[in-house]
Amino acid sequence: MASRSSNPGGASRVRRRALLGTVVVVVLVAVAGLAAYLTCDGRAPKSAEPMSTSPTAASPSASPSGSDTRHPASRALPVPPKTTDPVAFGKAAAAALWSYDTRADSRTELRTALRGWLTTEAKYADPDSVDAVVPSAVLWKEMAANSQFATAKINEGHFPDAFTQALQEDPGAITQAYVYAVTVSGKQSIAWKGQPAGGAESRTTTLAVQCRPNHPCALAGVMPSVSP
Repeated sequence: MASRSSNPGGASRVRRRALLGTVVVVVLVAVAGLAAYLTCDGRAPKSAEPMSTSPTAASPSASPSGSDTRHPASRALPVPPKTTDPVAFGKAAAAALWSYDTRADSRTELRTALRGWLTTEAKYADPDSVDAVVPSAVLWKEMAANSQFATAKINEGHFPDAFTQALQEDPGAITQAYVYAVTVSGKQSIAWKGQPAGGAESRTTTLAVQCRPNHPCALAGVMPSVSP
């Protein structure tokens, strides 16, 4: 993968990711994976977990005779909830990141909707980490040819142990940016043309969620690795 250093906007993206890591590391110094934000060389996080697309790869030419007919007339793209609870927001964000419907939405529409979950404070927002979970344009085209879609079921969400411990040791450390680490687990169910039942796989992710006092929470970014 080519480095973004040759891209005029690459340096600003690296600085933004480094700043996000600096903010979170203040209260999460023991969580593995945060170093990627501090030492990022301009590459997309290799450990960022993309939306699963395994059914497309396993069944590239599903039979038209078994086509799923549940085409939504007007499916609403995911909208962030108005909540001040970082765990509740993290669970909703994970569900949005793990869901898609190539029958109803374009890749651009989904990407734009997911970016709408990001904080408006640009120095704390990491849009590249959100883009990393969206399938590439080429893969999306293949998925759309098979009418592939996915839904998410969230099992639980929590603050990682190291995050909780760090907050207990220094409660004031978070007051600069109010960025919380939230780990969410659940299942992603995937179906496609000819296989309406599809299959499901377990998913876990750690998100950086910004929740300033008296303001709705917003997504800061998707962490490059999962923190227990």
